[in-house]
Amino acid sequence: MGTMRGHIASGAENFGEVVAVRGSVIDVRFPTRIPLIHNRLSASDASSVLVEVLAHLDHETVRGIALTPTQGLSRGSVLIDTGGPFTVPTGSALLGRMLNVFGEAIDGRGKLACSEQRSVHRRPPVLTDLVTSPEILETGIKVIDVLSPLERGGKAGLFGGAGVGKTVLITEMIHNMVGAHEGVSIFCGIGERCREAEELYREMEKSGVLEKTVMILSQMNEPPGARFMVGHAALTIAEYFRDDRRKDVLLLVDNIFRYIQAGTEVSALLGQIPSRVGYQPTLGTELAQLEERICTTTNGAITSIQAVYVPADDFTDPSAVHTFAHLSALIVLSRKRAAEGLYPAVDPLESGSKMLSSAIVGRRHYEIAREIRRNLAEYKELKDIIAMLGMEELSASDRAIVYRARRLERFLTQPFFTTEQFTGHGGRMVRLKDSLDGCERILNDEFSDWPERSLYMIGTVDEARKA
Repeated sequence: MGTMRGHIASGAENFGEVVAVRGSVIDVRFPTRIPLIHNRLSASDASSVLVEVLAHLDHETVRGIALTPTQGLSRGSVLIDTGGPFTVPTGSALLGRMLNVFGEAIDGRGKLACSEQRSVHRRPPVLTDLVTSPEILETGIKVIDVLSPLERGGKAGLFGGAGVGKTVLITEMIHNMVGAHEGVSIFCGIGERCREAEELYREMEKSGVLEKTVMILSQMNEPPGARFMVGHAALTIAEYFRDDRRKDVLLLVDNIFRYIQAGTEVSALLGQIPSRVGYQPTLGTELAQLEERICTTTNGAITSIQAVYVPADDFTDPSAVHTFAHLSALIVLSRKRAAEGLYPAVDPLESGSKMLSSAIVGRRHYEIAREIRRNLAEYKELKDIIAMLGMEELSASDRAIVYRARRLERFLTQPFFTTEQFTGHGGRMVRLKDSLDGCERILNDEFSDWPERSLYMIGTVDEARKA
């Protein structure tokens, strides 16, 4: 205590003494002035331990969670109250860079040249600042724009296992967002494997989208407090580009379940009584605090695409139920379609969007999407008969549905700009009007005499060539 008294006497800084260390949970006593909730505490020695205050235990003791490893910290160690919350840098200098949850560059390209710092804990915009009229965000990807359109300023869930094209789809959306909307993309990796982050960084660099992208990552080996905070840090940067630079922002989150998982770990460490299936009792609130910041204001929009892991494919799991409540579109990637070479491997029957109603997208778009789904659903039912008895046993009307559905499946494939070096096909970005025209012409049997392969991996339907 003698050392601490010396510290206190030396100036106006607020020093506290560590009274307990349990893993990542730190209890600190501040005899002079108790820090506020969410204040950042830092070690006064060279151990570089950083702690966020999460609870007041009594009139002078706080409980916090460490965002860094706690090796070297012990009872009696001195922590300094910095007087404010954790912050991240903001500014155009972030574009093309990769940083960690503390706003430090981790791409080996030197320090960040950003002068302004903003708190990671910010309130969502007030209701009067929101734009409430729904608006479609065109991605230039046919199968998404036609069958599960994204909402500008909305949240879309991207479901898919390993190797079905999540990363390719993410990089293509970044490419199109940068090109067509002159926007900014922010990739937020929550609990990323270091291999995944490094591969994605290289792929973005190769495809030329990195210079309009900010990457912020928290790796799997980091304490749960850091993994929990990285989503809020990414949103602070996104809000800067939306509100100050008035740009449309595409926020990609991988993976939203790991944010919930980190919150569960923090809750357990703090000794809170678990709720259903072992989740934290504050699951709904914590998820809402993140999701409600993703919206459209009069300045611009933050549109989010979130990779979602569903535990044991159980869609009644509390993490899935609470996540779905915030999503306006579901994009489901299918391994079966990927195996058939139908890229992007979006499952048109499993995917969907709240925006796909005639009041929002218009009667024509709605009718075309419904007719596509009907044809594909009937074709799916007929596949067993075809496998057992062959096409010859089908009625003329059923055969017409099969031919139509197979041509639609191939037309909904698309060559991507980010895969040109692998496929040899030049990338295509297709306007929604052209996508709808092509689907309508196929539904009207205009291409029934054309070979199926003529519609495979093309942009607009006019690129089809009769062999």
